[in-house]
Amino acid sequence: MVKKTKVSYKQKRGGENITSVCPVVPEVIDRLGKYFDVFNSLLRKGETFWFRGHGDFTWSLTPSALRFKKESDRNKALQLVSDFKRFAEMKLERPPADDAELKWVQLARHYGLPTRLLDWTRNAAVALYFACYEKPEKDGAVYVLNPVDLNREIDPKAPRVFDPNLDAEVIKIYLKLDGRMNSRGTGTIAINPTWNSSRIMVQQGVFTISGSKYFALTVKYASSLAYVEIKKEYKKTLLEELERVGINEMSIFPELEHMCNYLTESANLNEESD
Repeated sequence: MVKKTKVSYKQKRGGENITSVCPVVPEVIDRLGKYFDVFNSLLRKGETFWFRGHGDFTWSLTPSALRFKKESDRNKALQLVSDFKRFAEMKLERPPADDAELKWVQLARHYGLPTRLLDWTRNAAVALYFACYEKPEKDGAVYVLNPVDLNREIDPKAPRVFDPNLDAEVIKIYLKLDGRMNSRGTGTIAINPTWNSSRIMVQQGVFTISGSKYFALTVKYASSLAYVEIKKEYKKTLLEELERVGINEMSIFPELEHMCNYLTESANLNEESD
């Protein structure tokens, strides 16, 4: 195991500054090989781990719909899924069934709508890409989480990553929650997705769903949570090394607009010429 040191830092949750304590791996990630060496030492063999990259290490692990300070705004954000279903159905060749709520919420999240889902990935390289590509002027972070340990609080007798089919009733309860925080409410759970998006497949995407007990995931609620800091001065080098192993905008975003953007940038044509 790599030695971890607890450090305090300021985060923002719904516009409010809070102090969180999160274990940080005290290693300088200046090259791709070092990044993988750290996780090879940190992660326990035979267990499941998920990763999430942040371009700015001060961002909290809070789903987009629950970042608003006002409860009324959180409720508005969560209710947008209903509007999405009305408008998107005619634009989708194969829309989900009306009662397939998780599939609809996943699609809404895919297209940028705020939800109570938080994206993670099984692929550490994908998480590093996001940490480097977003906010290149800021220090970033890659978080690591054991989803089985997280779900142990919900089902201590049979801890597991929840399945969208076998655990549909549990997931449905979470998706019906509003934006109110309740100290006696439910905690965050980890779920496998339904495979209704090519982006989820290529990014090896998975999700946590926040309950009502808290919105920001911290080590207080997830004992396995830790992160490695990605210094801004090494982001460009790490992106170049990720490119060499096939991790780039075109490989992790299958949509055509991302392919075109990647090709344009690769040709150094990202600025208008006279």
